[in-house]
Amino acid sequence: QVRLVESGGGSVQTGGSLRLSCVNPGRQYRNFAMGWFRQAPGKEREFVAAIKWDGRETYYADSVQGRFTASKDNAKNTVYLQMNTLKPEDTAVYYCAASHFSCSGGGCYESPDEYDYWGQGTEVTVSS
Repeated sequence: QVRLVESGGGSVQTGGSLRLSCVNPGRQYRNFAMGWFRQAPGKEREFVAAIKWDGRETYYADSVQGRFTASKDNAKNTVYLQMNTLKPEDTAVYYCAASHFSCSGGGCYESPDEYDYWGQGTEVTVSS
């Protein structure tokens, strides 16, 4: 069973930064694409970012492009989401997920249906 554990959430003011981490203790995700999603209260889960298994390609939602950066450290079995210039609308529970699908080009990894395993989520609150 693939297990994903997120951490790094918290409360920050507008313009602040946070770095989320997603650890796969069992090392099963090495060949999986990893995605980040978020879900605000009363809203559907939405795509934030994704990174391919080799780290060579990343994908971002328009709303976070230029502010968020996805990266991975295979030696530490960890995927990161660096979030800068945070806004109140970034407030949500953030989830990491693993996908065994192979995809290239636009629109990749944006649907929750493309993912096989999910973490439990970490909460991010941005105050104005």
